[in-house]
Amino acid sequence: MMSCWTGLIATQLSVDEKTNEDQTQSFTDKSRGLSQTSHSTEQSVFSSECVRVDSSSQLDTAEDCKQPCDAQMHVESEKHTCKVCNKKFVQSSSLKCHMHVHTGERPFSCNLCNKKFTQSSHLNCHMRTHNDECPFSCKVCNKKFTLAGNLKCHMHIHTGERPFSCKVCNKKFTLSNKLKCHMRIHTGERPFSCKVCNKKFTQSCSLKCHMLIHTGELPFSCKVCNKKFKQSNHLKCHMHVHTGERPFICSVCNKKFTQSSSLKCHMRIHTGERPLSCKVCNNMFMLAGDLKRHMRIHTGERPFSCKVCNKKFTLASNLKRHMRIHTGERPFSCKVCNKKFTSAYDLKRHMRIHTGERPFSCKVCNKKFTLSNKLKCHMRIHTGERLSVVKCVTRSLHSPLA
Repeated sequence: MMSCWTGLIATQLSVDEKTNEDQTQSFTDKSRGLSQTSHSTEQSVFSSECVRVDSSSQLDTAEDCKQPCDAQMHVESEKHTCKVCNKKFVQSSSLKCHMHVHTGERPFSCNLCNKKFTQSSHLNCHMRTHNDECPFSCKVCNKKFTLAGNLKCHMHIHTGERPFSCKVCNKKFTLSNKLKCHMRIHTGERPFSCKVCNKKFTQSCSLKCHMLIHTGELPFSCKVCNKKFKQSNHLKCHMHVHTGERPFICSVCNKKFTQSSSLKCHMRIHTGERPLSCKVCNNMFMLAGDLKRHMRIHTGERPFSCKVCNKKFTLASNLKRHMRIHTGERPFSCKVCNKKFTSAYDLKRHMRIHTGERPFSCKVCNKKFTLSNKLKCHMRIHTGERLSVVKCVTRSLHSPLA
C-alpha cells in the first residue's frame, strides 16, 4: 500500500516537470509497469485502483490531450508566411503559388492561345474554353458553364439574391468583385494605368480595351460581314443587325432595341430624367453624347474638318451634310414632286408645301407659318423691329420652300 502511494507521489512530481506530451507517455509507461509487476488478484485490483486515483488527480483527460495537438496545428498553420505581405499558409506549395502575385510570374501557358496563368488549375479550367467543355449546368435554364463558381454566380439571376452590399450607398451586387469595383466610385481609386498615355481606369478590363486604341487591334470579327470590333460585346450587339433581333423592349411604348443601354436611355424620354449636367451653364441632358456635343459650344472645339475647303464643324453629321455641297449629292427625294434635297430636314420643310402644315404660330395674332425663321421675322412686326423685315424677306426667298 505504501509502495503504491510512493509511486504515485513520484509520478506527480515528474508530471509537474514535463510537458503534456511527456505526461501521456509517462502515464502509459507507469500503467504498463504496474500491470506487469502485479502477481495476485488483490494486487491487480489494487493497481487498477491506483491507476484510477492517479488519472483523476491529473489533467490528463481525453480533452486535455487534444489541446497540445490543436496548439501544434496552429503553429503548423503559421509555418509558411509571405515575406512581402505577411499572409500565412498551411502548405509551402500554397505560399509558392501566392508569390506569383507579387512577382507577376505566370509559369503555366496555354498551347493554343499562349495565355498564361499563375496556377495549373487555372490553366486546366481555361482549356475548357477551347474544347467547349461545360461540365456545370444550371438546373433552371440548362445554361452550362466551365467553372462551378460561374454557375453559382449565375444562380443569383434566378434567386434574385444580391449578397454583397455597398456600405456607403447600400447598392447591392451579385458578385464581390463588382462591389469592389463599385467602391472605387466612392474612393476615386483608379489603380489601372495605361503605360502609353497614363490614363487611369477603375477596372483592368477597361484598361485592356483602352490599349486596343494604341495597338489598333480589333480581335473580334463578324462571320457575316467581316466587320471587326475591339470588344466581344460590341460584336454581339452588331450581330443583331444581321439577325434583326431586338431583345430589349420598352415596357411603356413597346419599342424594341438591340442593346440594353439603348433601352435605358430611351426610358428617360418617359421618365423625363436628365442625369447629366453641364458644369458651365447647368444645362441638363439625357445622354452623355448630347452633353459632349454641347460642351463644344463652350470650348469652341470643331473636331470635324472638310478635306476640300477645310471648313470645320462641331458634329460629324454636319460635316457629312456639308460634303454634299462638294459632291452634289441629294439623297432625299420628295415622293410627290420628286424634288431632291441634301438633308432630311430640308425635305421635311418642303413637305409642308404639299401638306399645308404650318407648325409655327404667333402667340400675339395666331398667324401660322411653315418655317420658324418666318415666324421670327413676323414677330418683329409686333415688337417694332421693322428694319430687319427686308433681310427676312430676302432670306425667305432663298429658302427651299420658295
